[in-house]
Amino acid sequence: MISNRPVTLFLIALVTLIIVIASPFFGSSHTVSAEIHHQILTEIRLPRMLFAFIVGAGLALCGMVFQAMFRNPLATPFTLGVASGASLGAALTVFLGFSFTFLGVDGTTFAAFIGALISISFVYYLSRFRSNFSTETLLLTGVAISFFFSSLILFIQYLSNITDSFRILRWLMGSLTIVGYHDILQLLPFVIICIAVVLWLSRELNLLVAGDDLALSRGVNVQGTRLLLFFVTSLCVGAVVALCGPIGFVGMMVPHICRLLIGNDHRWLIPATLLFGGGFLILCDTIARLIIAPAEIPVGVITTLLGGPFFIWLLIKSKI
Repeated sequence: MISNRPVTLFLIALVTLIIVIASPFFGSSHTVSAEIHHQILTEIRLPRMLFAFIVGAGLALCGMVFQAMFRNPLATPFTLGVASGASLGAALTVFLGFSFTFLGVDGTTFAAFIGALISISFVYYLSRFRSNFSTETLLLTGVAISFFFSSLILFIQYLSNITDSFRILRWLMGSLTIVGYHDILQLLPFVIICIAVVLWLSRELNLLVAGDDLALSRGVNVQGTRLLLFFVTSLCVGAVVALCGPIGFVGMMVPHICRLLIGNDHRWLIPATLLFGGGFLILCDTIARLIIAPAEIPVGVITTLLGGPFFIWLLIKSKI
């Protein structure tokens, strides 16, 4: 399929379009009136579908960038501790009992985003203690920060009562449950800015994958490009995690599948990843809604169930 990229991209777009159109109608109840059914569709199902598409596209795109920066198919948007920082912020608000709204954003979401920003800052400034800025230093610093913040989350859960501990655990599973379009409007600017920057740097991404020496010889500011991509993608992931919790493995699975389908040229890989990521998360969320209906499973559970075996397969295939 790589030999005919336009056809492959068209097929990905077509499948994604079918998923987008069909998913809101799955699980509709025939026991409610037409008026209630219309309200459910317009105020819950459609916003949730759009939210899932934006979240999936954002996570997949950031995963693609991380894999290009680190030249490692196992890299994910959560590698640098952004998710654990946001999770720590959310866990603290639940544990301390803070309840407030800031600029229309509830306290848990706001604290999660602040936690993500703190994590980004820690990773960046700690990595700068080394004389040269490298992806290896960035990656190792991120892993260390992620483990440290995760241990603090466990400590907070242990100290919490049963109700707060369950709320923290439920948030850590990741969920796309929204009503209306408020969360979509909050997330959309971060994802749009991330897409614009990555499209602008698509040539640089191709050269970074080929190696730093080649990129430097072609006039690419390697360090500056990596820093810009690092901050933009981290902010995007931080916004996603703040609004819906950590939804793992989307950023690892989708870019790798798209590379198998359409190749490594980021001019084609970027739109394919956006479409595939959005459609993939909508599909996962539909499964999460239907599998034990009328109850639902957090979508992060579904993506993790799929991502675990995929990670093992990728690990074996990559021979790392």
